[in-house]
Amino acid sequence: MIVTINGEEKILDEGLRLTDLIVRLELKAERLAIEVNRQLIRRANWEATRLQDGDKIEIVHFVGGGALA
Repeated sequence: MIVTINGEEKILDEGLRLTDLIVRLELKAERLAIEVNRQLIRRANWEATRLQDGDKIEIVHFVGGGALA
């Protein structure tokens, strides 16, 4: 199947779950927010969310740090 991840088309196996995608992309799940087709997917639903051909996925990484002056 073909999906778009952050604007880039990728070919993935059929039936892949969001949790599988995170592992495949070697991302740290604790610092992510994920949208599928412009809908925010709650972390509790990642395991149950199966990707479909044509899905548009946006993955945002949260970065901490910095200092206040």
